[in-house]
Amino acid sequence: MAVYNLSSYNTDSFTLLGIPGLEQYHVWISIPFCFIYLVAIVGNSTLLYLIAVEHSLHAPMFFFLSMLAITDLILSTTCVPKTLTIFWLGPQKISFPGCLTQLFFLHYSFVLDSAILLTMAFDRYVAICSPLRYTTILTPRIIVKIAVGISFRSFCVFVPCVFLVNRLLFCRTHIIPHTYCEHIGVARLACDDISINIWYGFCVPIMTVIIDVILIAVSYTLILCAVFRLPSRDARKKALGTCGSHVCVILMFYIPAFFSILAHRFGHNVPQTFHIMFANLYVIIPPALNPIVYGVKTKQIRDKVILLLFPKGSQ
Repeated sequence: MAVYNLSSYNTDSFTLLGIPGLEQYHVWISIPFCFIYLVAIVGNSTLLYLIAVEHSLHAPMFFFLSMLAITDLILSTTCVPKTLTIFWLGPQKISFPGCLTQLFFLHYSFVLDSAILLTMAFDRYVAICSPLRYTTILTPRIIVKIAVGISFRSFCVFVPCVFLVNRLLFCRTHIIPHTYCEHIGVARLACDDISINIWYGFCVPIMTVIIDVILIAVSYTLILCAVFRLPSRDARKKALGTCGSHVCVILMFYIPAFFSILAHRFGHNVPQTFHIMFANLYVIIPPALNPIVYGVKTKQIRDKVILLLFPKGSQ
C-alpha cells in the first residue's frame, strides 16, 4: 500500500491506520464502540451529577468514586473519538504534539486509575476494619492530600515518557498501525536507539501498577478476614456486597490492561489485529462498566438513580 512508503525526517504528523486487516469491517465495528462510549459518557456523567447534588453521597468513598469517573472519562475520551473518526472516515492524520498529548493522557489516566483503585481499597479497609476511627482517619484534609498525591505521582511516573519520545528522530515511516498513539508503539517508529524508552516505559509504570495491585490484594485480604469475624450476618452481607463491586471493577481494569501491555512487549506470536482490538477494549469497556457495576452493587447509588429516573414512582 502507498501509505506504507517511507517518509521524511520531519515529525509534522503521523497517520493512524485503525485496525489493519479489518478495514472493511471498520464501520460495523464502530457501532458497538460508539454505543459503549455513549454508555461510558452517560453513566459516568450521571454518577458525577448524583455525587455532586446528593449530600448523602458526600463521603470519602463517593469522592474517590467521582475521581474514578473523571479519570475514566479522560481515558475513553482521549482515544475513542479519534478511533471512531478512523472507523468512519478512514486513516487519520494526527500531529506530533497531538500524538504526544494523546499518549500522555492515555497512560497518565491508566496509572491514575490504578492509584484510585488502591485508594478505594484503603477506604474500604478503614471502613470495615476500623469503623470507629473512619471519620478521624479520612478527614477532608487527608482526602485532599491523597487526591493531590496520587495525581502528582501519576504525572511524575509518565511525564518522562513524553520527553523520551520527543527526543527521538523519526526518519522512517510515520504510519502507526493502531487507532491511537501509545508510548512504545510510537517509539518503535524512530531511527534512534529506543532502549531507554523500552526500559523506562515498561519497568517504571508497570512496577508502579504492580505495587498498587499487591497493596490492593493485601487490603482486600485483611478486609475479608475482618468481614468473616463480624457477628451479624447482615453486616457481613453488606460489607461483601460493597467490596464485591470494587473487586469487579479491579478485575475489569487490570486483566485486559495487563494483557495488552504484556502482549505488546512479549507477545510476538499474538496477531496484530487481535492485539489492537484488545487494546481498544481496555480503554472503553471499564469506563462503561464501572458506573453500571457501582449502580447495581452500591445501594446508595442505586436508590438515587431510581429516584432520578422515576421521581413520581419513588415517592
